[in-house]
Amino acid sequence: MDLTNEAAAKPLLPAEAPDLLAAVLRGAPFGVSVRSAEGEVVYANTVACDHAASAQAGAAPSDRAARIVEFGRAAVAWRDRSYDATFSFDVTQQRRLEEDLFRRAYFDELTSLPNRSLMEQAVNGLIAEAAARTPFALAFIDIDNFKHINDYYGHGVGDALLVNIVRRIGYCLRPSDMLARVGGDEFVLLINPLSPLEALAGDIEALLQRLKEPFFIDGHEIFSSASVGVSLYPRDGADYDVLRAHADNAMYRAKSGTKGGIHFFDPNIGHAAAERAKTEQRLRLAIRDQRLCCAYQPKVDFRSGTVTGVEALLRWRDEEGVIHPPGDFVNLAVELGLMDEITMLVLDETMASLDRIDQAFGPEARISLNVAAKQADKVPFMRELVRALDATGMPQRFMVELTEEAFFAKSQFQSHILPMLREIGAGVSIDDFGAGYSSLSALADITADEIKVDRSFIASIHQRPRSQSILRAIESLGAALDMAVLVEGVETAEELTYLMAATRIRFAQGFYFARPLFLDDVAEGAAGLAQMRAPRLAREASLGRRPPVRRSRPLGGRAF
Repeated sequence: MDLTNEAAAKPLLPAEAPDLLAAVLRGAPFGVSVRSAEGEVVYANTVACDHAASAQAGAAPSDRAARIVEFGRAAVAWRDRSYDATFSFDVTQQRRLEEDLFRRAYFDELTSLPNRSLMEQAVNGLIAEAAARTPFALAFIDIDNFKHINDYYGHGVGDALLVNIVRRIGYCLRPSDMLARVGGDEFVLLINPLSPLEALAGDIEALLQRLKEPFFIDGHEIFSSASVGVSLYPRDGADYDVLRAHADNAMYRAKSGTKGGIHFFDPNIGHAAAERAKTEQRLRLAIRDQRLCCAYQPKVDFRSGTVTGVEALLRWRDEEGVIHPPGDFVNLAVELGLMDEITMLVLDETMASLDRIDQAFGPEARISLNVAAKQADKVPFMRELVRALDATGMPQRFMVELTEEAFFAKSQFQSHILPMLREIGAGVSIDDFGAGYSSLSALADITADEIKVDRSFIASIHQRPRSQSILRAIESLGAALDMAVLVEGVETAEELTYLMAATRIRFAQGFYFARPLFLDDVAEGAAGLAQMRAPRLAREASLGRRPPVRRSRPLGGRAF
């Protein structure tokens, strides 16, 4: 029914219309009031009176409990007289909803900072308004090792740390600057107007020093730092996306040096990014074409002169036949999510080479496989690896080596994965012990089979009393927790002599005994090792000589 056309055809309820209209106005959900030309109120419904009272109360606009009323007016002529009609509407719920939607769209919930979208709008707006191309800076701030803090202390403490970091940064900002949270532990800072570069670098360095001061959260004293990359407008880009990308690249350059520093963008970073992309492509092709291979480094009981195990170490033989140590590509492989596939390839190659390994080192030698800390926290992958180890029919031959980070983080490893490895009889080793996030309280809950003492503690140990004390403590810890202690990186006769004379440690690994050996060299290298016996080894070490081991060509780099 078209009410407009119907009403135009004939009056609607002519007898009751005034009373009906009055009833409608009284029950309307909006306010209606009418004033005469002289300003006298001649009509006001209940809602209008209520809205007027709210307006007179004068609540502050920032008061979340305040009502928000909008008014509209219309001039009305009736019986040769003029009236002013006012209509009022309570839009509180609508405005609250719009405000919430705006905050969700443009502000970070945890820190209340602007988010990526609002920062982008602000920067591009600034560029559009800056007819004279007024310079400003964009700083990309990344919190160092934040994942470790989150994993160890929990996400509640991690969130509180971010809030405190934002508060400290805020103390250093001017009203014209703008800080935004653009990722979990990533922030972008708009610095406008721009100071001279020397002063800008000094200001950012002072900010970084503030962030290195300890935070006290939930009874924990937490140390943190941040790395910063800076790009400049208009020198380094003409829009937000380019400036942010360049600042991001500069930040990664800062992290590649000493963390907690600052780096300004320079065009050579772009070249480095292109080289990284090229390396990524070559690495993917190497996986596809099976150019990744293993070298095997013995683990030695230097008191009996026997080989007790062998560690499978990853190598990349490139298109030109050059051998790359893991330090050249493992971090990239982890970042790209390729290590799961690579780890399974290492296991496959080791199994395919098992006869030659057994012939060289004996069928009792345990085979160690390295697993990156990020992999250790992934239950699906680790479940697949455990199944693959079990499917070999000899899971007890294998030792899974993981860095401290995997053990001591509050991750899935101890609760879900360690029991699976125990069930099939595979061994577990703590690699690079002492170089990362050692926690004696956390170690008490771990049932590892082996502690591998990091090379940094054994280097020139005969000249370093503090390292000697630490090594004795680790030795006692291993004995108390029934874990074998193996010293990594033994390279000199002096280091071996100290281990034999001043400790009860039995196991070691390092270039003094043998470099990592390719399969073609395994038999030859193992033959030299087999000639070792404890008395002879001790005599050779005391004379400063190496044991009679024929070595393969140097491979370089540390073990993965």
